[in-house]
Amino acid sequence: MKILRQSKIEELIAFDCKHGSVTIGTDEAGRGPLAGPVIASAVYFPDLSQEVCEVIKFIDDSKKFSSNPKLRKELSESIKSVAKYSIQECTVEEIDKINILQASLLAMKKSCEDLINQISLNKESLIILVDGNFIIPRYDYKQKAVKKGDTLSASIAAASILAKVHRDEFMQGLSEDFPQYYWHKNKGYPTPAHIEALRAHGACKWHRKTFLGKVLCEQKKLF
Repeated sequence: MKILRQSKIEELIAFDCKHGSVTIGTDEAGRGPLAGPVIASAVYFPDLSQEVCEVIKFIDDSKKFSSNPKLRKELSESIKSVAKYSIQECTVEEIDKINILQASLLAMKKSCEDLINQISLNKESLIILVDGNFIIPRYDYKQKAVKKGDTLSASIAAASILAKVHRDEFMQGLSEDFPQYYWHKNKGYPTPAHIEALRAHGACKWHRKTFLGKVLCEQKKLF
């Protein structure tokens, strides 16, 4: 007998449900760019009724929507309408001080803490699913690192979308004040145009100093 494959959202929700009755997913956006903060989001779906599943049925890893940012934005609004969530950041200064991995984990911790405070979840029934290979350090909650979690977990996938949309909009806003770096197009990533702009104009306060050594190694002074 041929078994019909579940829809993507059913698979994502089933993954979350098997980990516990109260599941928070967290993910970040912006580990690779040369500029701007790293943004993290934490998401909890208090209700997974058929109506809610219909609203979020198209969610997936945010990278799957790179060619359709308009749809990703629409999905972000849909998620916000049915989920509890928090979006937090680690600044450029924090990234340069503690490195991008630790800053990403710290941003996820901030978002989880804010979300848990919002909804007063029972600690004993709660599990945090963290996208990637690492759990949040020095954090007294049950956690599980989920490699490629944004393709497996509904809450992580939702968090990836919220974080990505928020960060993209943030960088687009910064581009109005710093148009020479083309952040409205590259979002701070090291595209050829961004690198050439760095070489022509130098770096600004929104650039991550610890990321620029190789890019501008021929320049004696970056700032």
